Amino acid sequence: MDSNKVNQCVEALCKNGCEAVRATISSMEMGVRLEQTRDLDQEEAARVLRELRAIMAVYDERP
Repeated sequence: MDSNKVNQCVEALCKNGCEAVRATISSMEMGVRLEQTRDLDQEEAARVLRELRAIMAVYDERP
């Protein structure tokens, strides 16, 4: 697994904002292959999804 590719992909996706990241997560959960993840293998794409979920969990937490 190329951690560098994964990190770059996560960073690029996050630059699009929270709503775009939520849409990306939903698409990936439905098995949609996205342009942003086309160069990743299945394991790398799964890691991107896990990392995006973890990032958004911080924003979705309510005090």
